[in-house]
Amino acid sequence: MQPLLRIHNLSLDFNAESGIVNALKNISFSVNKGEVVALVGESGSGKSVTALSILQLLPSPPAKFTAGEIIFSEDSHGQTDLLKRKRHEMQDIRGNKIAMIFQEPMTSLNPVLTCGDQVMESLLLHKKITRAEAKQLTINWFEKVKLPDPLAMFNRYPHQLSGGQKQRVMIAIAMCCEPSLLICDEPTTALDVTVQKTILQLIKELQQQSNMGVIFITHDLGVVAEIADRAVVMYKGEIVEQNTVKEIFSNPQHPYTQALLACRPVNHKRGKRLPVVSDFLEKTPDNNPQPIAEPSKHSESSIDHDMSSEVLLKAEHLSVHFPTRKTMFGKALSFTKAVDDISFEVYKGETLGLVGESGCGKTTLGRTLLRLIEPTAGTIIYNGIDLTAKKRDELRSLRKEIQIVFQDPYSSLNPRITIGAAIAEPMKVHGILPTEKQRKDKVAELLEKVNLKAEHFNRYPHEFSGGQRQRIVIARALALNPSFIICDESVSALDVSVQAQVLNLLNDLKKEFGFTVIFISHDLSVVRYISDRIMVMNKGKIEESGKADDIYFNPQSDYTKKLIASIPKGVPIG
Repeated sequence: MQPLLRIHNLSLDFNAESGIVNALKNISFSVNKGEVVALVGESGSGKSVTALSILQLLPSPPAKFTAGEIIFSEDSHGQTDLLKRKRHEMQDIRGNKIAMIFQEPMTSLNPVLTCGDQVMESLLLHKKITRAEAKQLTINWFEKVKLPDPLAMFNRYPHQLSGGQKQRVMIAIAMCCEPSLLICDEPTTALDVTVQKTILQLIKELQQQSNMGVIFITHDLGVVAEIADRAVVMYKGEIVEQNTVKEIFSNPQHPYTQALLACRPVNHKRGKRLPVVSDFLEKTPDNNPQPIAEPSKHSESSIDHDMSSEVLLKAEHLSVHFPTRKTMFGKALSFTKAVDDISFEVYKGETLGLVGESGCGKTTLGRTLLRLIEPTAGTIIYNGIDLTAKKRDELRSLRKEIQIVFQDPYSSLNPRITIGAAIAEPMKVHGILPTEKQRKDKVAELLEKVNLKAEHFNRYPHEFSGGQRQRIVIARALALNPSFIICDESVSALDVSVQAQVLNLLNDLKKEFGFTVIFISHDLSVVRYISDRIMVMNKGKIEESGKADDIYFNPQSDYTKKLIASIPKGVPIG
C-alpha cells in the first residue's frame, strides 16, 4: 500500500545575501494513513521549512528546490508530485486535502473577522454548501474541538479568546474540510502545560476518528512521547535518526537525539547542571557531528544556592484589581481580581519560583512588585523600604536594585539601536561609570559573561537567535548590578537545548553576583529545577507554597496536582 505522503531525497537552498544556504539536505521520510509522525529538532533544523515545502508555501525566490520529490497519495492508488503542481493547482489541496495548524494562532487568525467567519471561509471555498449549512457545520466543529458556548464563540473575534481557545479555532479551521493529512507546526509551544495536554489529546482524538495522517512538528521530545507513533530527528537540515517513538526514547542512536533527551529539566535533580547539545557533539573537519564519549565534566557540577534567612522583600495583603465595566463617568462597576489579597516573603539569595496557568496573576504580581503596575491595596517592603509609599519619581534610585527580564526579548529590545547601546543605556541613565569607553568595556565584559562575544556590540536585535536575545536582556538586567531580578517566562518559548543553556547561565550568574530571583513560569518542571521554594498561583491567590521538591513530588492542592500531571514526562505511552 502506498504511503499517504512520501518525501524522497528532498534538497532545498535559499539564496541569501551572504550566499547560498542549504536549508534541506537530501531528506527522506513517509507518513501513512492513521499515523502520527513527529519532526523533532531545534530552531533552524529544517522542520518548518519541510512542512512549508509540502504545501508550496515558501517564496520562490529565494527558495529553490534542487532535488527530490514530495509524493501525495490520497486514496493509496493515484499519486501526485506536489513539487510539480502549479501554484494555482495547489488551491484545491491546501486546507482541503492537506491542512496546517500554525505555531502562533494570534498571527494566523484574521483579527478583523469573527472566529466563525474564518471557519466558514474554508468550508465555502472547498465544499458546495450554502452559508446556513456552513454556519451549522462551523458550530458543530466548535463543539468537536470543545470550545465553551460554540454559538457565542462563532461571533467572537480572536482577541477575545485565550491562547488555548485560539488554538482550538485553528484546529477547527484545519479540520473542517476533513483533510487526509494534517500538519501541526509547534501548535502547543507557548501554551500552559494543562492547555497543552488538552490540545494534544484533542488532536489525537480527531486524528483517530478520521484516520488521517499527521506530521507533528516540535522541539520537545516530551510532547513527542504523548502523541506520536514515529519520530524523525532533524539537525541542520538533515535527518540524523528516525524510528518508532519507543525506540527513540529507549535506545537513541545519534548523539544529537541523546542530547535532546538529556536537556530536559524534568529528567534532572534540582540545581544539577543541565547538559547541553555541545556536550554530546563535537565538530570534525567535514562538519559532521561526532559523539563525545561522555558529556563534558562541567555538566556534573551542581548548583548550591546561597540562601539566607534574611527577608529581602515582603508583600502584605497585596491586591491588584482591573476594572472590567465602567459607567459613562468612568466609575468602575466591576473588577477582575488579578492579584487577590496575597502575602509572602522572599529571602535574600534564594530563587523563588512562581508558577500557574496563564491568567492566574503571575506576571501582574511580578510587575506590581516593581511598581510597573500600581497595587490596589497592600504594601511591598523591599530591604526595609515601603515601595508602595514612594512616589514614582522617588523609585528611580531603587530601579537599579530591582530588574526584570521580560518574556519576549525581541519586543523588549529597541530594534533601532545596537545591543551594545541597549545594555549601556541603563548605566548611562543611572550614572554608572563616568566615561563612554568604560561603559563600553563593561558591556563587552557582560556580553562575555552571558556567552556572547564582545564584537557583537554593534549588531542589532534581529541579527540574533531567540536564545541569544534572551542572553542580551539578561546582560542588560545585570548592567546595574541589581540585588533582585524578576524573570518573567524568560525560557518558555526557547528550544529545550537553548533553555538548558539559559537556565545554566542564570544559575552561574546567580552564584557569581549573588542576586535574588523570582522566576515566573507556567512550566512546573522548569520551576522545580531552578527554584529553592515554589509558590503556586491560581485565580489571583496563592494556592500553596513550600520547598521546591516538596511541592513537585508531594503536592497538597488539587490544582498543583493537575499542573504536575500535565507535564510531558518523556516516557512513551504504552
